[in-house]
Amino acid sequence: MKHFLLVFLGGGLGSILRYWISKNLNSYYSNFYLGTFLVNIIGCLLIGILIGISLKHNYITQNQTLLLATGFCGGFTTFSTFALESNLLLKESSILYTSLYLGLSVALGILAISFGLWLCKML
Repeated sequence: MKHFLLVFLGGGLGSILRYWISKNLNSYYSNFYLGTFLVNIIGCLLIGILIGISLKHNYITQNQTLLLATGFCGGFTTFSTFALESNLLLKESSILYTSLYLGLSVALGILAISFGLWLCKML
């Protein structure tokens, strides 16, 4: 039961922060969901760092991984919202904006995870 509570608490905090960032940034650009984009990249970097620290130093316990990686990052990142907004861009905007949003989100997300893992190796 403790594991479920840790995921629940982390997910709630991540979701609140995602909502706040998206609410404040998505309204600035009508052709690009900047808040969702940044949340996805930051979430990828955070999970890369968390897993990197865990693999290199064993500093992070299973409970901390559940709270931070599974819970917080899971609630913070917004892949389902990303997919919905990609669909909306495709319907409402140009192929260019849709392609940029999809391509940059995926490429930079993977790079952010790789950078987080690399950064932990260097520490």
